[in-house]
Amino acid sequence: MRRIHHRTCHICEANCGILVETEDRAVLSIKGDPDNPLSRGHICPKATALQDLQEDPDRLRRPVKRVGETWHEISWQQAFAEIGQRTRAILAEDPDASAVYIGNPNAHSYGNALNAEYLSKALHTRNKFSASTVDQMPHQVANLRLFGHASLFGIPDIDRTQTLIILGGNPMASNGSIWTVPDFRNRARELRQRGGTLIVVDPRRTETARVADRHLFIRPATDAFFLVALLKAVLARRPARPVQDFITGLADVAAALERFDAAACGAACGVAAEDIDGLAERMTQGPAVLYGRMGVATQAHGTLNAWLIGLINIAAGQLDREGGIVFPLPALDTLAILPPGSIGKHRSRVSGHRSVLGELPAAAMAEEIETPGPGRLRALFVVAGNPVLSTPNGARLDKALSELDLMVSIDMYRNATSRRAHYILPPVGPLERDHYGLFLLPMAVRTIAAYSPPTLAPEDGTLQDWEILRGLAGAITGEPVQAPTPRETLDALLRSGPYAVSLADVEAAPSGLDFGPPAEGRLPERLRTPDKTVACADPECLEALAALEVPETSAGHDGALLLIGRRHLRTNNSWLANSRRMTKGPNRCTLMIHPDDATARGIVDGETATVRSRAGSITLPAEVTEDIMPGTVSIPHGWGHGLPGIAMQTAKAYAGVSVNDLTDETAIDPLSGNAALSGVRVEVSAFEEATA
Repeated sequence: MRRIHHRTCHICEANCGILVETEDRAVLSIKGDPDNPLSRGHICPKATALQDLQEDPDRLRRPVKRVGETWHEISWQQAFAEIGQRTRAILAEDPDASAVYIGNPNAHSYGNALNAEYLSKALHTRNKFSASTVDQMPHQVANLRLFGHASLFGIPDIDRTQTLIILGGNPMASNGSIWTVPDFRNRARELRQRGGTLIVVDPRRTETARVADRHLFIRPATDAFFLVALLKAVLARRPARPVQDFITGLADVAAALERFDAAACGAACGVAAEDIDGLAERMTQGPAVLYGRMGVATQAHGTLNAWLIGLINIAAGQLDREGGIVFPLPALDTLAILPPGSIGKHRSRVSGHRSVLGELPAAAMAEEIETPGPGRLRALFVVAGNPVLSTPNGARLDKALSELDLMVSIDMYRNATSRRAHYILPPVGPLERDHYGLFLLPMAVRTIAAYSPPTLAPEDGTLQDWEILRGLAGAITGEPVQAPTPRETLDALLRSGPYAVSLADVEAAPSGLDFGPPAEGRLPERLRTPDKTVACADPECLEALAALEVPETSAGHDGALLLIGRRHLRTNNSWLANSRRMTKGPNRCTLMIHPDDATARGIVDGETATVRSRAGSITLPAEVTEDIMPGTVSIPHGWGHGLPGIAMQTAKAYAGVSVNDLTDETAIDPLSGNAALSGVRVEVSAFEEATA
């Protein structure tokens, strides 16, 4: 029987509403839902990949166990029993020898989010790692410092602003990131139609820069100097909308900025002084907003960048205002269920990295496995993650994983990371689970509540991801987890939320319950600082600012190039590597290089080049283009599927190379523990020269 199912696409942060047409268990089509008030019928190619993932013959359906290099299918009962026994034996010898790594897909599974802690508690481990420290942790630390809660995100009010400035973000490819903004292209068009302006500041002419009114190049990893100059220019002006009285400390920040010369900062970042002044004028007149994303976070000064972005919006009078930065009030308020966050409760064993929001830097995992002594990591549980491809110096981590006494992966595939596991425990397919945007709807440009029941009934003998987490916890402790189901918890949280709706109310609106756009003036009631103020003069950030030294000459003058990453609309980290639809078309794993830099090195468009760094070297086709600024090269992340033991046929056919075989695991933002993936110094040469 044919049916149309309303669903939310849970592959990326956009949370687009989709309509899935099925006949029995066959998926006939996936289209955008025109009645969804958030996505408005928009759909990107990633949504159709849900069918590819669901029907993929390479996707695991039953637990598998590795013996040597041979894999055997086993029962859930055997898997849980053996894992529980082996884990208890390791912890009996060393209670501190286990760790958990949480991958990016967990942000898209409310069931996992509500149950992951059962596994950590069963292990009694403080060794927690996640994709957050190769992604957005600086933004969360800035939230904690300014607003008192790491999850209190302000978002650009794109639908009502007049000026949107994007620094190190590419929402045309991402549909927003820590900013749920589906249908960005049309929203940018609507901005222009009402006389507004979109400006992009980026080392690459990105997909977003191509639809912008203006694009300014900036040297990689120099955003702190740009932001210092911009903040000085903003503070020198009188904003059209006064700074609110619950904001304190701007005078102290202004005093700390006096030692910086704006012209020197502009020279360091490669952005002209008149352009910086023009941006400051737009910001102070408003309504306007400055948005920074992954490009500003994955730097040595990532947290300083995120803090400065917040201060610029504040000093320009754009905080908590319509058309500026707004603070949504979601139907399920994550502030009510998540702790504010803490810093420095414990430190890593080897390098002494402090914990941030309970996590240690993912970049430190390899050394924690390799280094002998009490507390050496011997048992690792990877939940929906692929750190061999997503964390710096993946080759080093890959080798370290082979030294573990026990590794368990909860994953649908045998990928670059899970191929090292002793057990892989696969959850149900993506259309066999329910969905609610627990973390992402609170950052949406329109406040909605949308629930997706399973589109297809789970196959016999399969488990939901949260059932696997509870099964592991029970197997380790010997006590089964007794708790409400995620669906029951979701209902209770919605009922206790600001709109007091039930899950039944949400289900009765299959395209989503619409609560309208975020309103201005909500920040004071949502602040979690002790005195209910926004304290701009954070001591640690001011200390980092005091230590910031403006270079006298630009980076790369000695012949080295600076590496940045990139993403594409048809990729999503390494998730979609085995989707036949997403991988078809031209090769997207290329080295973008400016014509001047290519000519100087004898590199020809389409031919193979070699890229070297301290961490390693890779070879890949060159893409000679003026879309990248001189002195800079770009390689996308999420590739590198050619390693032995990967059982993903489409991915292996379009393997590409991993940019994280070049990134440096020792380069870490000290304030957040985030990996500094951007601005890595590399040497580039024609392949023939490298092998002569």
